[in-house]
Amino acid sequence: MVTARTPARWQLSLVMPAYNEEAGIAIAVAEAAEALAALDYEHEILVIDDGSTDRTARQVQELALLRPSIRLIRHERNRGYGAALRTGFEAASYPLVAFTDADGQFHLDDLDKLVPLTQCYPIVVGRRVDRQDSWRRRFFSRGYNFLVRQLLNTGVRDCDCALKVFRREVLPHLAPRTAGFFVNAEMLCRAGRYGLAIAEVDVRHRARRFGSSKVSWSDVPRTFAKLLPFWWTDVLLKRRPLPLRLKVLPNGQATGSSTAVVEVKQRTAA
Repeated sequence: MVTARTPARWQLSLVMPAYNEEAGIAIAVAEAAEALAALDYEHEILVIDDGSTDRTARQVQELALLRPSIRLIRHERNRGYGAALRTGFEAASYPLVAFTDADGQFHLDDLDKLVPLTQCYPIVVGRRVDRQDSWRRRFFSRGYNFLVRQLLNTGVRDCDCALKVFRREVLPHLAPRTAGFFVNAEMLCRAGRYGLAIAEVDVRHRARRFGSSKVSWSDVPRTFAKLLPFWWTDVLLKRRPLPLRLKVLPNGQATGSSTAVVEVKQRTAA
């Protein structure tokens, strides 16, 4: 049996899409930098300013002068969440690539629950416990998660949790084509078709402290408008698994060896 070897120091690129987040972007990015430094990760933080019309980019530029690990990449116009993720994934330098939102709703030291599991799983995703959203948003999210599990076979319980880690070599095969908030379901569905194993881990969640959510009720019909055609073209009409040859993980398990979603039970800090 081959035993997995833990790297002396994890190397991680953290992608943070941002759109008109001037109220809290400086705190969110500074907290991310402090968390990754405290974990002793070799890291970079890629803030993708998706055509903001406020001072989001300016505040990130000022932080980057003080912290060389912070990089700002700007879109000339607002292109959407999926496009911001694609830009960040393509610019990432390190073997592991994570993403989170720029609204500060996650404790980024929880990455230390996800990152070590990438030795066995090419994709590790968070699952929000004690979710700090309104009951209405939690209700719709539960229904949406049920639908994407049934139609797209995502397997996970919290599809849209914005704390995920990927081995970089799988991202070219998973990068989202859609621009909006359907991207998580799209990527996880494609991962299943490639036979990529996924681990799902409990992470903490907190209420948004600054600014306002970029998700509105108008996104609900837009997301469903993406879901059904995607199900028809990419699932129903393409039932065969996709072949994918990737390098073997340190413990001897091939990255494309299983379609299973494994729930990893860990104690979550208060």
